[in-house]
Amino acid sequence: MNSATNSAITRIAFLSGAAYFVCMAIAHFFGIKWPVLFVYYDTPFFAYQDKIISFAVCAYVALFHAASKHRDVALSAIIVLALTVLGLSAVNVSDALASVLEPGQSTLPYWLQTGAIAGYVMALIGLYLKDGKKS
Repeated sequence: MNSATNSAITRIAFLSGAAYFVCMAIAHFFGIKWPVLFVYYDTPFFAYQDKIISFAVCAYVALFHAASKHRDVALSAIIVLALTVLGLSAVNVSDALASVLEPGQSTLPYWLQTGAIAGYVMALIGLYLKDGKKS
């Protein structure tokens, strides 16, 4: 394996992310507010915002697809997703989110999804480092 090649498992991991983001984009475009496809699935929203998110998520689809094929893109995809986890964490503790939640409504579901994405980031980092040792 050369330094520009991902292992099969790393390719699958990135392609799985691309597939997830395709599903997320579709859900946002059509307003299908399901947990996992929407982090903030039970909060008030404007349909136009979800359409914008659906198009923005297409960048993740392209990035993760490219990362599956090219190791030199993989680190960028990992960094972008890690920044997303930081952004979601900031939203989870924000006054803006608190202002749209019902009294006593827990942020636990949002933290669980943020944690799941963080776990995926950690898995990608592990695969990326493992592949780097083989090159």
